[in-house]
Amino acid sequence: MIMFRRLIAIVAIASFAQYSWSQSHQGQRVLKLNHTDTPSGARHQAAERFAAKVEEYSGGHFRVLVFHSGQLGNDPQSIKAVSEGKLDFTTSATGSFATLVPELNLTALPYLVEGYEQGWRFYDEAPWMRRQFDKLPTKGLRHLATWEAGFRSFTTRFAFNGPADAKGKKMRVFPNDMIKWIMESVGFEPVVLPVTEVYAAMAQGRVDGQENPIDTIRALRFHEVAPHIVLTEHVYSPLPFVVSEALWQTLREAEREQFVRAARDASAVSRKLVRDADEAHLQAMRAAGATVTRPDRAAFRLAMQSVYPRAKAVYGAEVDAILKDAQSVGR
Repeated sequence: MIMFRRLIAIVAIASFAQYSWSQSHQGQRVLKLNHTDTPSGARHQAAERFAAKVEEYSGGHFRVLVFHSGQLGNDPQSIKAVSEGKLDFTTSATGSFATLVPELNLTALPYLVEGYEQGWRFYDEAPWMRRQFDKLPTKGLRHLATWEAGFRSFTTRFAFNGPADAKGKKMRVFPNDMIKWIMESVGFEPVVLPVTEVYAAMAQGRVDGQENPIDTIRALRFHEVAPHIVLTEHVYSPLPFVVSEALWQTLREAEREQFVRAARDASAVSRKLVRDADEAHLQAMRAAGATVTRPDRAAFRLAMQSVYPRAKAVYGAEVDAILKDAQSVGR
């Protein structure tokens, strides 16, 4: 009887707590945003800005809970959850969305974009880019804005000065054909791993390196286990920010405008943060014991040219179309 009474008391307390939480959020719609960056990274700061602006613009009607470090899943899992309406928002490298729109693989063509301003114009203005994003709603998600991550470069466990040093080495990649082809063109053996597993894999010697933008390298502390930072900047890798199409269809027009405005505000924050912080991140990693090199990119460009005919064999005229639009926004 005593145990039964205790059980009833526990249930009553839990019910009251749930009721109290519900009452305190009465009229407020709580949504979830998941990403794989750490709290110190620019991606998380952009996510926090988005959440704050959504609450501000909606007058408190919407509240966005931000989950970092892949708490609700890695990048492919998050994209899948958003497409199925099980998660409200996520952001990841453009190539991560190629599982839904294969042509987005082409955004990872080597040296397609060579400066932040050109990259921003390409993602915001290029007709080719808009056509690809317009395919996403039929896949269960919708593009709201493009956040920043930067240009992909290498961190390795060994001294890496050029393609000749890549032979026999394993390079972690995310599941993207173009990135795999780039690694193979340089001479690496690509190994697909979620970003949340990369630190341990390099520490254990299961892979010899990885490639990511500078902000991501520092935020995830990859330089601690792969201290050779090699600034090839071979791929521009921003972060499309998406909302679940299932959620989008429940929103009034004014609410949709609030989400778009908040997402673009966060984009402006992330672009400034990443561009302005690149050199400071490199200095901090040097101070922590990493070596930073700026190699002669001619050898890398030459090796990576073999990716273009491979891409044309799969994507045909789309390769010429994306190159035309990238050139039209200027270098």
